Amino acid sequence: MAAHEAANWALASIRPAPPGSPPFSTLTDDQILMLHFLFNKTLDKAVRIIEQGGVYRLVAEPSRRQVFQVMGNPKENQHYVCFPEHFCSCHAFFFDIVSRGHQICCKHQLAARLAAALQVFKPITVTDVELTQLLLDM
Repeated sequence: MAAHEAANWALASIRPAPPGSPPFSTLTDDQILMLHFLFNKTLDKAVRIIEQGGVYRLVAEPSRRQVFQVMGNPKENQHYVCFPEHFCSCHAFFFDIVSRGHQICCKHQLAARLAAALQVFKPITVTDVELTQLLLDM
């Protein structure tokens, strides 16, 4: 099984935490071990982003198009546009994933995918024009 397929399988097996429970409470030991094996230090960084409330799902109205915005450096108020399975606007995505192929995904993509699986992102509604502008400004 290729790393990407294993990652997709591991992330698809995650169930959302019940309301009011800790966000990672539904992860089994096997899931945690698999995620750590696949993503190593990237997993720790993604978990930290989620714990800091740094994953936002933007939904445009009326089209219902969606994109994630994930916190970068909180001290600089950086946020990256992220299509979790395909793209992130951070530098690491281009350097480590696209150019070198050293990782499956960047920490922002993993944070968005984990947050989506666990349903622990912050939803934000924007207009289609606002989403278009966000994408144009990347």
